[in-house]
Amino acid sequence: MAQKNDRLDKVAVFISFSTILLPSSQGGIKLSTLADLITNHPSNKNAILIPGGPTITYGEFADQIEKTAEILSAAGVEKGRTVSIVLGNGLDFMITFFAITRSGAIAAPLNSAYTNEEFKFYMEDTESQLVIIAPGADVAKQAADELNIPVAEVNLDNQGQLSISKSGSLLTARSSASAPSEDDIALFLHTSGTTSRPKGVPLTHGNLMASLQNIVNTYNLTEDDLAMVVMPLFHVHGLIGVSLSTMKSGGSMVIPPRFSASNFWEIQATTNATWYSAVPTIHQILLMRADEDKAPSQSFRFIRSCSAALAPSVFNDLENRFGAPVLEAYGMTEASHQMSSNLLPPGPRNPGTVGKGTGVEIGIMDENGTLLATNQTGEVVIKGPNVTHGYHNNRSANEEAFTNGWFRTGDQGVLSGKSILTLTGRLKELINRGGEKISPLEVDAAILQHPNVSEAVCFGVPDEKYGEAVQAAVVISSGTSESEIQSFCGQHLADFKIPDRVYIVDELPRTATGKIQRRHVAAKFAE
Repeated sequence: MAQKNDRLDKVAVFISFSTILLPSSQGGIKLSTLADLITNHPSNKNAILIPGGPTITYGEFADQIEKTAEILSAAGVEKGRTVSIVLGNGLDFMITFFAITRSGAIAAPLNSAYTNEEFKFYMEDTESQLVIIAPGADVAKQAADELNIPVAEVNLDNQGQLSISKSGSLLTARSSASAPSEDDIALFLHTSGTTSRPKGVPLTHGNLMASLQNIVNTYNLTEDDLAMVVMPLFHVHGLIGVSLSTMKSGGSMVIPPRFSASNFWEIQATTNATWYSAVPTIHQILLMRADEDKAPSQSFRFIRSCSAALAPSVFNDLENRFGAPVLEAYGMTEASHQMSSNLLPPGPRNPGTVGKGTGVEIGIMDENGTLLATNQTGEVVIKGPNVTHGYHNNRSANEEAFTNGWFRTGDQGVLSGKSILTLTGRLKELINRGGEKISPLEVDAAILQHPNVSEAVCFGVPDEKYGEAVQAAVVISSGTSESEIQSFCGQHLADFKIPDRVYIVDELPRTATGKIQRRHVAAKFAE
């Protein structure tokens, strides 16, 4: 990593919001690793609720984690090496994840929907020593078998007790698990690969604990909160942004096996959930079904949105329909998730922005590595104890990512005089139409103001005359046409930003976490 450039720091303006960051401790006891995360909570307090299944207290959860960690240690799991997890959302995932990190090993959650080739890439890249699967995960098992990686299968009984089998035999032997340290790697994830091959991102216990404290402080999470987990636990949004931050606060969480709009409000009413966090796609689905599902007009303490841009029109609709403050946040894997967020009332809440840095230093940098003053557009860069120390076995990526001690996010943005960060697009996704740089986020937001458009994504395509042309794909809720949408855009955008083509489609391609990647949309429609 490059050393900090003092000259740049003296002449440039950057924003530090360390006032939001409090000491990472509970009851005066420093908490430095995930192994410490639940040690100071009342043992009889409910930790995890499974709809239609068991409820487990913090005491029961801690006992199962320790037991499972000791079983893994006795089975040969080595400290400092990776264990791949192929499990859906549920109690089995949470116990397994914490047991792996408690044993000093590294947890590497994987999407159970991956193909054989995808599983093999991620298992090989993390140098996995063991793959833990649920019954029936045949594709993951086959991939592990082809790589000669041992496989263990977990099962939950009706009381929520976890058991582990290997080669058909139940594992019962136990040995003491090695305690991890703050500098040990706890979690190994990969970037989503929006602009290149996915890169491995190791995150230490210290990275995670710093991020969790930031999230707890940002939303004033307490033991009285109950979070609904609707995002996949193999992704930082669901795992760090909701589940682990809830554990940090001593609150409770309800974990359905997957997001389902049809029972979302029933679960919220039954559990008295106080908040949830999701991508804009899920918020939009809940809005479209709100009246049909008899959604309440007063619901959560707050609603959080992250992982993709939330259009101001959707922000307003959410607040008006569900009667809760909507807080858009900004996160990425390399920052152990959260970097900035809009704040709870009476703090600022600005539609179309991602708020203030949350225990993270945020700056704006030009192409030459010079930090810019407020109200100047450039690349968003960050510093903080939550930021990864570097990509796995990827020197060239690290050289590109770190400049003068700052991590370059690849996002373009601007900081206002009030320290509010507005993202204007991914640097590699900006559309260059005849020299005019166009933010696809701006075009998305304009199209989404149309009353008959429910989803929209703008992208650039090669053009002989201008170099790139602007196009868009939209999902409509009722009758409208391409020309009507283009005419509507003319009321909100300069002529050169209006899409030359608007594709009206039934659905937009998404990743497993509900994110829309522009390059995939462009590839699908630009033909």
